[in-house]
Amino acid sequence: MEKNSNIEMITGDPKKAINKLSIPIIASMFLIFANNIIDSIWVAGLGAEPLAALGYITPLFMILVGFGNGIGAGGNSLISRYIGAEDKSSANNAAMHNLILSVIISVVLGILFIIFMEPMLNIMGASSVLSYAMDYGFIIFAWTFAILMPPIVGGAFRAEGDIKRATLPIALAAIINMILDPIFIYTMGMGIKGAAWATALGPFISLLLMFYWIFVKKDSYLTYNFKDFHNDLKMYKDILVVGIPASLEQLILSALTIVVNFMLTIVSGPIAVAVYTAGWRIINIGMLPAIGVGTAAISVAGVAYGARKYENLRVVARYAVKVAFIASIIVCIILNVFANQIAFIFSYSESSAQLEPLIASFLQLMCLFILYVPFGASAGNVFQGVGKGTISFLLTTFREFVLVLIFAYLLGFVFNMGETGIYYGMLLGGGIGSLICYACIELYINKLIKGGSHGV
Repeated sequence: MEKNSNIEMITGDPKKAINKLSIPIIASMFLIFANNIIDSIWVAGLGAEPLAALGYITPLFMILVGFGNGIGAGGNSLISRYIGAEDKSSANNAAMHNLILSVIISVVLGILFIIFMEPMLNIMGASSVLSYAMDYGFIIFAWTFAILMPPIVGGAFRAEGDIKRATLPIALAAIINMILDPIFIYTMGMGIKGAAWATALGPFISLLLMFYWIFVKKDSYLTYNFKDFHNDLKMYKDILVVGIPASLEQLILSALTIVVNFMLTIVSGPIAVAVYTAGWRIINIGMLPAIGVGTAAISVAGVAYGARKYENLRVVARYAVKVAFIASIIVCIILNVFANQIAFIFSYSESSAQLEPLIASFLQLMCLFILYVPFGASAGNVFQGVGKGTISFLLTTFREFVLVLIFAYLLGFVFNMGETGIYYGMLLGGGIGSLICYACIELYINKLIKGGSHGV
């Protein structure tokens, strides 16, 4: 199989590959989350109700993003395994299947979200801010294809080790959004609708850039040629076997946010939802080292699995956890020390000033959640890399939904600890679940080393 520098990198030392892949991924993800934070900051200037409306739309939006990342992970996993097995022709064909799936899923999900958005918002308890949420959500979901396709196409770029082209368009989308937010929201007087338009136009421009590389410049390792495309239902299945569970993982996380929002609405009302919306976005930024390293691990694990180098899988899992955990400790300390300063950016206007001490207290407590993420995220991503998406999904469901919600309900309602009890329950459930997940990946790799067999 002819190799370029990217392929040589991704098929070489797993530690070096993770380092090279993860840093750009973390940087691009930082821009994405910073973009979400900036959305919240600008919308916060409109008052607590628009910010709360953003909080109700966010989990639905993240479901959409989750499908993009999930299908991208499925394509990444399959293509990586073919590259590891030195089967370039099948890798090219898998990339085409990945692209076709992105179009089909974009159309279907866009229609479904527009049709069911209002009833879903009512179920979530957003009736008091429904008009704001509908104004924002309709624009977002009308542009589903622009939001969904870049991470799916980016999964193919990551599989071939071309991390620049996997991350640059995503970073570009975030930067464009940041620039357009104040212009649309305030200068043009569009309010919360302006935030939605800025969020949609950024990824659309990025998608055009990706298409230029693929169909005009044509200098990537993978070849996108419809003439050589051979429709293979098994490839769709192989992508979806990882992609659907990976997508459902984000659905689980978004469902968790929806349920937590509902719990907070019961115990404290919309103000608590606004605090959680702002604070949790900061916590999400703190998770970026673990998420970025884990995303890099999908490609490296897939290549190792395809080449039957199972010892490298162990290196991938342990090194990913080590690097991400050290970074997470540093981030946790920073958030704890500067909680008040960070909280101020969400409470700079007179109408949202009361949120500052509440957000600061939230950050000082929930930053501990970041410390658990490296164990669960790295385990799940390695499972995705080797094509075991269902196992990753089940572990994520157990960790992030079942355990977290059980403990949140017990402490928040049964023990009558209210809002604080919900947060303590999330910490306890997440910690226990993450350690269980990591134990599972160690057991799985040990089984492979002792004589497991597989096919690509």
